[in-house]
Amino acid sequence: MGRLFWKFFLIVWLAQLAAVLATGAIFWAERQRLEARFAERPAPPPPPPGGFGARGEAPPLFRPGEPPFPEPGKPRLPWLHIVSGLLASLASAAGIAWYVARPVRRLKQAFAAASDGDLSLRIGPAMGRRRDELADLGRDFDRMSERLHSLLDAQTRLLHDVSHELRSPLARLHAAIGLARQEPERFEETMNRLEREGERMNQLVGELLTLARLEAGVQGKVEVFELDELISGLIEDARLEAAARHQIVDLEECRGLQLRANPELLHRAVENVVRNALKHTPDGGTIRIVSRRLDERHCRISVFDPGQGVPEDELPYIFEPFRRTRNAVGNGHGLGLAIARRVMDSIDGTITASNIASGGFLVNLDMPLAG
Repeated sequence: MGRLFWKFFLIVWLAQLAAVLATGAIFWAERQRLEARFAERPAPPPPPPGGFGARGEAPPLFRPGEPPFPEPGKPRLPWLHIVSGLLASLASAAGIAWYVARPVRRLKQAFAAASDGDLSLRIGPAMGRRRDELADLGRDFDRMSERLHSLLDAQTRLLHDVSHELRSPLARLHAAIGLARQEPERFEETMNRLEREGERMNQLVGELLTLARLEAGVQGKVEVFELDELISGLIEDARLEAAARHQIVDLEECRGLQLRANPELLHRAVENVVRNALKHTPDGGTIRIVSRRLDERHCRISVFDPGQGVPEDELPYIFEPFRRTRNAVGNGHGLGLAIARRVMDSIDGTITASNIASGGFLVNLDMPLAG
């Protein structure tokens, strides 16, 4: 038994003991007073001839010759009642202390396991049907452990994926350098390749820094701005990029929507979704971007592309870092949608994706309006 158990046990038992002794002492003193009072009264008269009941008299309260109370003598404590009360108080105090100390002991074991790196221990099921603050604390601990476990797993996967993604451009850089040494006449071609790989690594590092900032809760400067202003600049860049493949970017917007967020990060999130749609849209296809008000507090940006969509079994994982589907197009790193989701989380928004039954892919970004 732990220290908390004995503290609760002693406090509860001493309180019950004091109550039992005080109650017993009051009853004992009152009994002694009544015995002394009735001892001073004269004895009852003898019964009439013929006994009680002959002329309708009420039967006596006491048998003839029996005093109403025992003769007063030496005061005696009610030991049987005191011992019974002590045993009952011991049992109840032990039960209450065990009821309180048991979940606390489990919490202590769980925290000790967590401090040693074991986040698999759960104490919610051990609480049974408890519906008190200790049970709520146990469930909160389980949620905390699950969150920490997922964060550590995500960090481990991120480090693994980063090392893998950086290894490929570094290997190509080394190969290009070796080729330049072996074939000096192809120096210009080798330099172009080195430049491309350097830009790719710079883009990867930039995306990783953005993702790390969002994971750490760094949002930058938050301000109120018009959503149509953000979309107009984004659409201009998208149409310029789409012109090379004869794609059409169709915009349907609702003006007058104001948001409170970091405009740079939100621009990055929407741009990542639009660029993803451009990559998966076939030549000559049309990308539709719609902004509208959902209700008095929320608005939505919908991005639709007529591509082949995402395999259903991979759809729940496309917002995780370095997740590239089997039918992915281009040489991206799988960070664009992950950054978009982190940006939405930072402004209390949501991002969802779904395949269209008639063909195509739809991404919805729901955001709170500035109020």
